Amino acid sequence: MRHADDFRDTLRHGVRCGRTSLVVHARRSPLANSRAGFIVSKAVGNAVNRNRVKRRLRHLVAAALPSVPFTVDVVVRALPPATTEDLASDLSSALGTCLDRLAA
Repeated sequence: MRHADDFRDTLRHGVRCGRTSLVVHARRSPLANSRAGFIVSKAVGNAVNRNRVKRRLRHLVAAALPSVPFTVDVVVRALPPATTEDLASDLSSALGTCLDRLAA
């Protein structure tokens, strides 16, 4: 997702699932492909840490979206604990849990 309106619609009209390191908002999409957007504020850390978290989340979401049975718009908001946790396993399990819950 690239436009503020897309983010806003997903946040306002989608369903939400929260974990300690991230919050996932998802909404069914009439488009042919699923889309994802990321919100990583300065509260997460300096630019290096924010970009590291964004890169990891992009990789995890790209791997997880094909398992969702319908097209969705997903907004992932990273929270400050996202930098202190083991990025590979904890973010992956939190994202997987949220996407499974939202798809149901």
